[in-house]
Amino acid sequence: MSPIVGIDLGTTNSLIGAMDAGFPILLADAEGERLTPSVVHFPPTGEPLVGRAASRMRALEPAATVYSAKRFIGRRVGEAADEVGFALTGERGAPMRMRVRGHDYAPEEVSALILKKLRADAERALGCEVTRAVITVPAYFNDAQRQATKCAGELAGLTVERIVNEPTAAALAYGLDKLGDRSKVAVFDLGGGTFDISILEFNEGVFQVLATNGDTRLGGDDIDEALIADFKFQISNLSPEAHARLREALVMAKHRLSSEDEARIELPFFSGNESFARTLTRAELERIARPIVERTRAHCLRALQDAKLTPADLDDVILVGGQTRMPLVREFVRGMFQREPNVSQNPDEAVALGATIQAGILSGAVQNVVLLDVTPLSLGIETFGGLMNVIIPRNSTIPIKAGEMFTNAVAGQRAMLIKVLQGERELVRDNWALGEFKLAFEPAPKGHARVGVQFEIDANGILHVLARDTKTGAEKVVAMTSAVDVSDEAVEKMLEESLEHAFEDMSDRVFVEARLKSDELLPAVRQALAQVGAELDDTERALIAQRVAEVEAAIAAGAGQPLKRANTALDDATQRLATILIERAMGT
Repeated sequence: MSPIVGIDLGTTNSLIGAMDAGFPILLADAEGERLTPSVVHFPPTGEPLVGRAASRMRALEPAATVYSAKRFIGRRVGEAADEVGFALTGERGAPMRMRVRGHDYAPEEVSALILKKLRADAERALGCEVTRAVITVPAYFNDAQRQATKCAGELAGLTVERIVNEPTAAALAYGLDKLGDRSKVAVFDLGGGTFDISILEFNEGVFQVLATNGDTRLGGDDIDEALIADFKFQISNLSPEAHARLREALVMAKHRLSSEDEARIELPFFSGNESFARTLTRAELERIARPIVERTRAHCLRALQDAKLTPADLDDVILVGGQTRMPLVREFVRGMFQREPNVSQNPDEAVALGATIQAGILSGAVQNVVLLDVTPLSLGIETFGGLMNVIIPRNSTIPIKAGEMFTNAVAGQRAMLIKVLQGERELVRDNWALGEFKLAFEPAPKGHARVGVQFEIDANGILHVLARDTKTGAEKVVAMTSAVDVSDEAVEKMLEESLEHAFEDMSDRVFVEARLKSDELLPAVRQALAQVGAELDDTERALIAQRVAEVEAAIAAGAGQPLKRANTALDDATQRLATILIERAMGT
């Protein structure tokens, strides 16, 4: 029988998953990406482009590229007034349609093209035909919108076994079905294009939506547009290509600022021979984003009022949607609901994981789900510089599966040593080694080899580590039985040490990361000076020499933050040097 897949048909991105040996897994496309942009481009001839290829065409040919079709599905003309790059058509009161290159498409037809792409990706990954699916929708979707979503699935060749509310799916992914009866949960969902707040109550095995509110035209895209409109990035007469490059660079910087204090944006030859270079700080981003995030407050208050609850009545608050990675959003939720939000799941993937679990329940793959054990300590692998990279955080409920993509740190490297670790410290030397093995791959330039590492802990507490070369498909799987079997005394000692040494551990990590940056930067600067240094004036060369000396002094002192600042200062001082080098390489 065909497997039942779970699908998150999102406004901005969509995902598909399936049960594998009792585990919900999200399936990647041929490029190794799980997120598929919900965008369809209609070229003058040939088949429509779907996903990332279509997204790249959005700025170049907006009138021929349909995005956010979910906002219009099941809607009638006059019900929505969204501003989009393509034409909306139809008589008032009639079902809404989209006109592209002289042809009218219903939103469900566009959604069906996205679902077909997801179905094809799933069939390639699973190696079998896929004809059955569970598809999620916002809790506020009415019957017409739900029927239109089901129609989209059928147009894609799928039998839609069930339509599931997104907040219910997210709650399943977070394991909130394990809470006691009458438990109340808030689901704060801020995605790329929409915002939803839902209050759920779990009772006798069923999630009931007590209240829902939101804004179908509020999300991360609004923050992106506000960034572009900010004075630091205002450039007159931007071509569509330049606008697309700037938007992409700003979005990448916004993502980096969830974990960094500032992000450098550099676009060589942005406008003719002119390059674009700016530094965006987290404080600046938060100044721009705060009014947009604050717009969610009224919806949260209304949802609580409709549910006749106060924040103190809630048992949990979970975050869904990629924009909830932003520290400002988490700070807002913390203040709004007077509690720490639950961030134990990937916010981009929670709805799709929940849909996959629901698919597993329907197929019989998930039965009598009960609260199992948890991982007492974090599990991860060693990365370049002797740092531990956590794959599965401590206190994760098992069974669990998680993974990340890694790349080669040295040019010509022929193999990657996967050293599996357990513990809470930042440096490898302070954690426990569970085992190690090598995965061979073809020699490649630095940063070009891609190795996927996946950790899976089964219900028996056995850790299975898989490493796969994405280019050749070569893989190794190793089982390590000691992953969960650790004495309580040893766990307590590890946790005490992690707290006791937290400050120095983080300082050590900052220094190692900064030292790795210096090891790349210093040789590159010396090589560039040897090639084109003569084109700089004496003052510029003296400043670079001074900045190089500051980096070397910080390395010798073993000071992380000063080295980080010295790297940034050297980076800034060599901007013109880099530009000259690029122009020479381009032959200009």
